Amino acid sequence: MKQFTLLLAVLLISFYSCAQQEPSEISAETPLKINYVTEVIVPELNIPWGMEFLPDGSILITEKTGTLIHFKDGVKTTIEGLPEVYVRGQGGLMDIKLHPDYENNGWIYFSYGSPEGEDEGGNTAIIRAKLNGNILADVEHLYKGVPNTKKGQHWGSRIEFDKEGYLYFSIGDRGNRDVNPQDITRDGGKIYRLHADGTIPNDNPFVDNADAKKAIFSFGHRNPQGMAMHPETGKIWVNEHGPKGGDEINVVEKGNNYGWPVISYGINYSGTKFTEITEKEGMEQPLFYWVPSIAPSGMAFVTSSNYPDWKDSVLVGSLKFLYLERLVIKDNKVSKREKLFEGLGRFRNIKQAPDGYLYAGVEGVGIVKIIPDSF
Repeated sequence: MKQFTLLLAVLLISFYSCAQQEPSEISAETPLKINYVTEVIVPELNIPWGMEFLPDGSILITEKTGTLIHFKDGVKTTIEGLPEVYVRGQGGLMDIKLHPDYENNGWIYFSYGSPEGEDEGGNTAIIRAKLNGNILADVEHLYKGVPNTKKGQHWGSRIEFDKEGYLYFSIGDRGNRDVNPQDITRDGGKIYRLHADGTIPNDNPFVDNADAKKAIFSFGHRNPQGMAMHPETGKIWVNEHGPKGGDEINVVEKGNNYGWPVISYGINYSGTKFTEITEKEGMEQPLFYWVPSIAPSGMAFVTSSNYPDWKDSVLVGSLKFLYLERLVIKDNKVSKREKLFEGLGRFRNIKQAPDGYLYAGVEGVGIVKIIPDSF
């Protein structure tokens, strides 16, 4: 009888202890899946190619058609003073990036289709300028791809800074796949690196090659429309459009050849092959590739505590399938893919803002903020 009484007391104590377990202890053992929703912050935008957040919380937005918008306190204002923008096919006014020390120097960087030059058409150019009220001032031209062409394909073009303050940008192969990407004497199909003032770093990989484009950092790219710095390693990651299949994520390294169009996991849009191989000595393999193509645009690493179940993920917009894709990276490999907000629209851009929230540019919708649905 005494043994039974003792056993009953132990069971009651155990039950009471479980009943008093803290919620934090339970959630640590059984993580809660958080649902997220989108809220339109800036409505009625056509193709919001890029966006940046100013220190006062307002947003600068580039519309591909050539309009620079300042959104503040619910009001959209057009900023004047841009150079002439050549809008054709995939090209126009594209990315925007603040200098890492913007609060002290005020520099804003842009990529756009520029018609400057002797040939008709245009090519991707990089400028920097300062915002003076509703006008861009002190415009400086830093780089322009040549030659101009009337082709509308593969302009790139994203802009990113690394931890050392170097400026990186992409120019796509401009629809000339069999010539530009593998030739370091020509622009197109490249990732470029400059100092913030547009000068060439003396340790760029091809500065000692008399015929090379000295700004080239890596080559053999097709059409990189996503670029982000890894928050821990400081490496520049890009995503780029393949043809039919073979979209890629690449980690950019100095002087490396990423293979386009010699190696690829894609085929021609007609269904025919343009290469028989997917790997070759001296050419880098992608960290990840998509088959079928999702048409990736924009890229962001999630580091904010506002998204505890997404932290350290990579987000990529899908133009083709109208969703935002979340990639879980483990040991430098993609271990999981998740489709988010399917059907919302063509995700052109994704950005983690200084307030710790994620904002996406969705064509025909506007700028949306991603928030937990319990807010």
